[in-house]
This record gives sequence, structure tokens and C-alpha cells, in this order.
Amino acid sequence: MLGSILKIFTLLLVLSLTSSVYAQNGAGTWPKSALIEATELLEDLRILSADSMQGREASRAGMQKARDYIKRRFHESGILPLGSTYEQEFRIVQRDKTETLKGVNFIGFIKGAKRPDKYIVITAHYDHLGVRKGKIYNGADDNASGTASLFAIAKAINKEKLENSVIFIAFDAEETASQGSKYFVANLPVKKESIGLNINVDMVSRNTKGELWVAGAYANPFLRPTLEEAQKVARVKLMIGHDDPKEGREYDWTFQSDQESFHAAKIPWIYFGVEDHKDYHKPTDDFVNIMPEFYVHAVETVLLTARLFDKELSVE
Repeated sequence: MLGSILKIFTLLLVLSLTSSVYAQNGAGTWPKSALIEATELLEDLRILSADSMQGREASRAGMQKARDYIKRRFHESGILPLGSTYEQEFRIVQRDKTETLKGVNFIGFIKGAKRPDKYIVITAHYDHLGVRKGKIYNGADDNASGTASLFAIAKAINKEKLENSVIFIAFDAEETASQGSKYFVANLPVKKESIGLNINVDMVSRNTKGELWVAGAYANPFLRPTLEEAQKVARVKLMIGHDDPKEGREYDWTFQSDQESFHAAKIPWIYFGVEDHKDYHKPTDDFVNIMPEFYVHAVETVLLTARLFDKELSVE
């Protein structure tokens, strides 16, 4: 009897603490969505950015916890292995060190309803900065937010298949010169010409102005009309830009995340992200500081944009 009471008390305490977190974020209630599983999305983000993951850095024991979680959520979201396993292993070269670390990309797919041999590749990196001077860099926005979005988008696409197949990739080692995505592009599991578009998602869970940026139209102007259509249905204020080299490298995001590897291979790409905030690459990039409603709407926008491009790429 006492054990049952303790279990109930523990459950109520957890629910209370969770509600408190959302209240601190200004959400008040859990955001809802008709397009994605919003509660699962936020819970995935919370777990991936927990202290137990030790900042999701390859040299830390917590990284294996993160990898085990991603593998399980790929399976639960209906993503099938593209081959015999989800894992694509490679070696991470460390700066100023001769020793390399094991890197793992997670790769899977959902088969297209009409064009199964043509692909949209949706990507996000799951690694972050680890522990520095005793402080854990949890990387809630960068980039647990993008990683968690993969599961939510996959689950939605499984309910209503796209015409093209969709490859989902959680990249390792983005924080160390995008080594995971570079390895993937150098060892493609499908023909390069069968990939119509890469959609990269990196930092999408907070912006005080309600702005989500999408880059890529400068390098691939044919993408702009579809992105302008996406602006009309976006659940956030969708901004097109941050991709013109004339504005300088800081403003031009072409080489600031894993889309750079696709760009180098001349594979069309778009990149969803927010402008840097005060917690970027700091130990304060925690779950408590995300904006749940904005985050849910941002992921909905990525999904809606993927559906628009699926239709566009299917036109012969």
C-alpha cells in the first residue's frame, strides 16, 4: 500500500515539475498540433538535452545514451533502416590530437508512394559540445531541437506518405567541421542524382520575434517559388535569406551547418534555423529556455515545406 502511495506521489511530482517548466517558458499549457505529435516532440527534446546525455559529445559516456535513444526513436517513428542497420560509423578527427573517436550517423527512410527511387533527405545533427570546465552544454536548441523534429516529421509522413521516398539522418560531429555529413555525402547509400533536395534542420526551438529562417534559394534559385508558397502556409514568420555570400560569411549560413556538405556535392538544399540567441554555444542552452509554441509551429512549417517540395519534385 505504502509503495503504491509513493508511486502516485512521485508521478504527481513529475507532472508538477513538467508543468512548471512549461509555465516558465511562457507556454502555460502544452502546445497542441493537428499536424504532428506535439507532446512527443517536446518530450524528445527534453530527454535529448538532459544532463544525463553529458552534452552529446563523442568522448563522453552520455553520448551512448543519446545514440541508444535516437536509434529507438527512429524505429518507433516508423523509419526503416536504409540497409541492414541504422548506424553508419566513421572516425572523428580531433583537433590537435592523433587519437580519433567513433562517430555514428543514424540513417533510415520512409518509402515514397509513387516515386520510391527518388529521395528528399531530411537531416539534423545530434552532437553538441559536451562538458567544459565542469559545465554541461546541453544544446537544447543546438541541436536537440532539430533531432527531435526528425521523429515528429517521420511519424507524420508515415500517416500520409509523400510521393518521393524520404531519407532521415541524425548526423554526428557537426560541431567538429561537419565530419558526419561529409562522410555521408562521400559514401552515399543511393545514387546522387536520385536526391532531389536536402532539408537541414538546426536550431528551431526559440526566437523572440517569431522568425524562422530558411536559406538555400540563393544557391538554387529554382527553390524560391516553392519557398514563397511555404511562407503562405507557415505556422511561424518564415523568412527567406541568410544565404547571399555578398553579405559576408557571418550572415551567409551556407557553410554553417551540415547543408554545406550537400552544397559541396552540388545537391540542392535548404536550411531551417533561427538567428543566434544569448544562449548559443553556452551552458544555458537548456530545455527551460526554449519556446514550446514557437518550436511546435516551426516543426509544422518544416513538414509543410517538405510536402510542398514533394509535389514540386514529382512534376516530370
